[in-house]
Amino acid sequence: MAGMDVEFNTKNDVIKAYLSRPDDGMRHPGIVVIHEIFGLDDHIRSVADRISREGYVALAPDLFSSHELSAKITREGILESMKFIMSIPPEKQRDDSYRNSLLNSMPEEKRRIMSSTYSALFVNRPTQLLTEYLEYAVDYLKGIGVTSVGSVGFCFGGGMSANLGCTGKVDATVIFYGENPDPIDKVKGMKSVLGLYAGEDHRITSRVPELLAKLIEFSIPVTIKVYPGAYHAFFNDTRPQIYNEAAAKDAWNMMLYFFRTQLGP
Repeated sequence: MAGMDVEFNTKNDVIKAYLSRPDDGMRHPGIVVIHEIFGLDDHIRSVADRISREGYVALAPDLFSSHELSAKITREGILESMKFIMSIPPEKQRDDSYRNSLLNSMPEEKRRIMSSTYSALFVNRPTQLLTEYLEYAVDYLKGIGVTSVGSVGFCFGGGMSANLGCTGKVDATVIFYGENPDPIDKVKGMKSVLGLYAGEDHRITSRVPELLAKLIEFSIPVTIKVYPGAYHAFFNDTRPQIYNEAAAKDAWNMMLYFFRTQLGP
């Protein structure tokens, strides 16, 4: 396995990314690995490495690294936003009103540091632009000779994986507790879907029946699994307060089986 930092071009910008690939000189399927709301970090790099060890070329874009977004979503702002989110009890992290009340009670200086980042991540998220970045990530993988392409994303990245799937650019879409595409009819562009959700993540998981119904309506092959007792972000083993080992291991194995059946070894 070989891992390295790379860049790929979009129409008007440049995106930084981490590329991990089997070091055997052979062609393999590619996977776009999409980070959580906190950006490309060591956890997502390790996930890309794990996927690579399974025989895939894994590309993890840093979606906030473009010139356009890096001015709004700063590293300092991400770190402060991460501290803020992690200070909230797991059962309240998806409660918008609770989160906003805490935000309004923060010291002015911390709110200032977070303001543009928090707005871009949680209030006025540029979903269409981010989806375009991911389409260019697929083009990058195809340009280096992968045999087929899938995507997987976590939290924010789960929703972005779904949005990328809606474009028809990937052959297999894995969603870890991500928001549904909006409008939901966009899912007619998807090719195959695996959705993995947390039973205690009510804001996200309560919308899964709507996603499932639309995928069935459009005859899209789909598998959905909900893990009772698990919280949002249960796969992230760097967050011990919400990591669920049993759910994470099962979800990982389901993802690998899905990619092998949809993309090949």
